[in-house]
Amino acid sequence: MSFVTSTDGTKIAFDKIGSGSPLILVDGALCSRTNGPNPAVAALLQQHFTVYTYDRRGRGESGDTPFYHVDREIEDIAAIIDEAGGAAYVYGISSGAALALEAANRLSSIKKLALYEAPFIVDESREPVPNDYMSQMETLLTSHRRGAAVKLFMRKGVGLPTPLVAIMPLMPAWTKLKKVAHTLLYDTILTIDHQRGVKPSLNRWANVTVPTLVAVGGKSPAWMRNAMQALADILPNARLQILQGQTHMIKPTMLAPELLRYFTD
Repeated sequence: MSFVTSTDGTKIAFDKIGSGSPLILVDGALCSRTNGPNPAVAALLQQHFTVYTYDRRGRGESGDTPFYHVDREIEDIAAIIDEAGGAAYVYGISSGAALALEAANRLSSIKKLALYEAPFIVDESREPVPNDYMSQMETLLTSHRRGAAVKLFMRKGVGLPTPLVAIMPLMPAWTKLKKVAHTLLYDTILTIDHQRGVKPSLNRWANVTVPTLVAVGGKSPAWMRNAMQALADILPNARLQILQGQTHMIKPTMLAPELLRYFTD
């Protein structure tokens, strides 16, 4: 583990493995460089790239600041790119895909971009995130009800069935999820404007010209497939890739070969 110092002085922890062109992997909600899908992806790609996994601020060994702003997370990615030599490929999953996309909107140092299932809602194929979702999340976290915050995210943010969410506290990972529950507000701020069920919100990224792979699982719900199609249509230099048989919980062994083909093409 090593650290970079972001613009505001926050220390961001990262791991680096492999050799070759630098590739930065950006986690989704509740995940980190030691907990989530990206470490396995990094291991599969290390023979082809110098792969960076990192703890987004507020998670793992990274620091944080009292007041969150998306700009700070963009600066964190920029600091890792500087550490990598000043230019890099970037891959993001779920809310990490939304973060990677916004980073590409601002940083010319991102040379190629790959996104897997950014959690956007652009039509009526599922209910939008409730209007009071952010205020509910803030209230739960302010009152230190971390478990309730995770459940709110899983039920209203992700859209999981109520019975499944109800049994989540019985799962081994529950303690880890609660530990980083405060960062759910960060992911909410990052994505909520694009979870209202309207396609024009994606126009924010209409000028992102970096080559982009927009990927989605063939077994993912219609709302997710529709959103990724809409995003690929908006981006001027993007293509849509459907990974047959996959869901939001994509298998690293299915994802890594697609990323290898794309970033080495």
